[in-house]
Amino acid sequence: MVYAVWRENEMLAAYCILFPVYSVRMYDVAIIGLGCAGYTAAIYAARYKLTTLLVGELEGGTGIAAVEVGNWPGDIEITGTELMERMRKHAVSFDAVTHKVARIEKVEKEGETFLLTFQNGETAQARTVIFATGSKHRHLGVPGEEEYAGKGVSYCATCDAFFYRGKTVAVIGGGDSAVEGAAIVAQVAKKVYLIHRRDAFRAEPYWVDRVKGRPNVEFVLSTNVTKITGEQTVKAIELNTPFNGSKELSVDGVFVEIGAIPETKLAADLGCVLDDRGHLKVDSALQTTVPGVFAAGDVSGGSNHFAQFATAAGEGAIVGNSAFNYLSNRGEVAGGSMGGG
Repeated sequence: MVYAVWRENEMLAAYCILFPVYSVRMYDVAIIGLGCAGYTAAIYAARYKLTTLLVGELEGGTGIAAVEVGNWPGDIEITGTELMERMRKHAVSFDAVTHKVARIEKVEKEGETFLLTFQNGETAQARTVIFATGSKHRHLGVPGEEEYAGKGVSYCATCDAFFYRGKTVAVIGGGDSAVEGAAIVAQVAKKVYLIHRRDAFRAEPYWVDRVKGRPNVEFVLSTNVTKITGEQTVKAIELNTPFNGSKELSVDGVFVEIGAIPETKLAADLGCVLDDRGHLKVDSALQTTVPGVFAAGDVSGGSNHFAQFATAAGEGAIVGNSAFNYLSNRGEVAGGSMGGG
């Protein structure tokens, strides 16, 4: 009998060596997104003493592309990269925060909790999930756009302006990113055509005035780009209406700055409902239609679809508080006040 028990234990030990059992860590909250909303949510969650997984593919998100941020309270002027780095340092300073730069492939509901699967196959569990996945650049959808992507077609004037020193470029769009981008590119380019499908810009008057003061920027309004042409690289664009007597403009580069599409796929696959503008539908607590799942920043429709650093930070604070309240009401964390301002 003793020998039989010993043999059974020996075989079990050998099995565990050959086929180890890995435990999956359970977090109070998993925050997907490494931008303004995600960092702020992590700060608030950690101050509520929630064990927090902060994960995303790009440190700083699309916010790092902002060359000049002039409306962040307390800073008359700061770059997006500087602002995001300050937020990142603050968020990861808490012991409660586990920070990873990685891609999440899937989020699934498992009973009362959620299972997150990383691109490398690893997994993590969380009692609540916050989507702060931001947005991706919107494309024109015209012939030649995909063909010349990276060969003269760019979606970030801030990132790629340097490559067009002394050249002629077109910036397409009428919002803040387009007008700001035109102002930035105009500092190095010989000529900038700012092309907008409407007869007036939607950008802040501050940026419109900045662009109007640039002698090398010319407005092409009430006009659409219908095709991008070239050889090895972009050489010209075609317009739907003549400009200066021609429907073709010779350019060396095209910056497409026509807005962004919220990154909702992970959340939609989980069952979260989208609003009529393609953002995640949320209530006053920024909870999605799936209980225990929240959304903040550009992916959320919670701040009247006004995509700003300030609104992203505000929503990040709200979802941090909402996740804490959700868990407290379920008796999964001790109630209490965070304190501070």
